[in-house]
Amino acid sequence: MLKSKSVQIYNRFLRGLVFLFLTAVALGILIPVIWMILCAFKPQTQIIGYPPRFFPESFTLENFTSVFKRIKLAGYLRNSVIYALGTTIPSLFVNSLAGYAFARMEFKGKNVLFILTLATMMIPFQVIMVPLFLGVYNLGLYDTYAGLILPKIASAVSIFMMRAAFAPLPVELEEAARIDGVSEFGIYWRIMLPQVKPALITLAILGINNAWNDLLWPLLVTSSTQMRTLTNGLALFVGENTIQYGASFAGAFISIIPMLFVYLFGQKYFVQGTATTGLK
Repeated sequence: MLKSKSVQIYNRFLRGLVFLFLTAVALGILIPVIWMILCAFKPQTQIIGYPPRFFPESFTLENFTSVFKRIKLAGYLRNSVIYALGTTIPSLFVNSLAGYAFARMEFKGKNVLFILTLATMMIPFQVIMVPLFLGVYNLGLYDTYAGLILPKIASAVSIFMMRAAFAPLPVELEEAARIDGVSEFGIYWRIMLPQVKPALITLAILGINNAWNDLLWPLLVTSSTQMRTLTNGLALFVGENTIQYGASFAGAFISIIPMLFVYLFGQKYFVQGTATTGLK
């Protein structure tokens, strides 16, 4: 009896330590975000004042007014939405189709092709950005949505995740569909794809987030003001000699709001997808 009570106390103590550790980690992640949000409502003098203060002495909306005056926020938001959805939606189809082929089909050279695909994950984007830019420019796609979107559709990481999601599914699903006369594409589209919905939503959230926050590629393949994304527009507040901290924080706060809603909408599937993909 005493032994069982001591075990319970020990388990509660361990759970308490884990809870405190996770709380500290969460605060470490959230404090910079909270700081950014509070600075969006601080006057410039309070942001750069010393010693710095976490909470503002007074709140102001002047930083948001400056954002709307300095940049074409609506146009930049539109371009970011087109870029994010234009890369994510086709990538879900392309990468899931490739992942399905690697996981469920047998063909000559499959393992070699999969290893070569994984090998591309080791190549930094900075190494291939010049050839990608030259390809886009020579095809006449410079400063267009097509040039912005097409090179970002296929992803080795997404193919790997989709292969891991398709691999554990029972083979009986395919066999039953073939007996009923369903085509191979029909098996993929109607039978297997709905089974990996959490993985698809996880990839959608990650893809939208990566495209939304991408600065380098849109900066390379676009030059006109009409084609700038939101991240490019916010970079205008950081100059060579001066930095508009208030407007930068306000713009950053505006930019995270859509991503917050995207994550809250798909949180259940995101956690399920990251917890099960590749672990079964």
